Amino acid sequence: MSNSAPIAAGKVWLVGAGPGDPDLLTLRAARLIMQARLIVHDGLVDPAIMALARPAARLISVAKRRSRHTMPQEDINALLVREALAGTDVVRLKGGDPFIFARGGEEAEACDAAGVAVEVVPGISAAMGAAASACLPLTHRDSASVVSFVAGQCKGLSDQNWVGLAGQGRTLVIYMGVATAEAIAEKLMADGLSPAMPVAVIENATRPTMRVLRAPIAGLPDLVAANKVKSPAVIVIGEVAALPQTDQLRALALEVMQ
Repeated sequence: MSNSAPIAAGKVWLVGAGPGDPDLLTLRAARLIMQARLIVHDGLVDPAIMALARPAARLISVAKRRSRHTMPQEDINALLVREALAGTDVVRLKGGDPFIFARGGEEAEACDAAGVAVEVVPGISAAMGAAASACLPLTHRDSASVVSFVAGQCKGLSDQNWVGLAGQGRTLVIYMGVATAEAIAEKLMADGLSPAMPVAVIENATRPTMRVLRAPIAGLPDLVAANKVKSPAVIVIGEVAALPQTDQLRALALEVMQ
């Protein structure tokens, strides 16, 4: 990136908070959170992570929920720039990884355009955290050698070309797809995906309230509705979703069914 103005005294750190469990923070992320004077954070960052902040730190929530944004993205960008230009080092704390469906790229561009120094601290993404906590490999020598990540929001869903992203030897991970589960299933089957293709829905990954639900793609809408699945959750579609569960996950599945 090439700056259009002199570098300001303050700096913006785009920090990945990971999938939820505080133990999955990187050492650098934890250190920055504990030292920060100002933390601008997403709503899905776990309270236990926010508790690491020092008592004197200013905490500004810019929580986003479906159909409700506490602060528009343009205003978040302006806030980061304004605080940094005033000489404050800002930790912009984002769930998962800042550069995977987290608008970190937009915030980095805004800072760069204003001459604000920015550094990115990667975090464990929601897909990686969910797969690991569910003991579900996204790649497997016998089942999948290709992984794709897509966003499943209503806006633009019908215009997205997913042909070939799901199928034999492939794993498709869908972020933000709970509310559009029916449209997602219909879209993929219309593109030729077998109605029997295995699906796993992982809710609240890495947290004590995690649930792992499984069904064929044709049953995805009923699975989400019957179990009242809510965000944060990711949908994993592919042969890997049918791999044997560990004893812990079998017990978890029985709890969900009761």
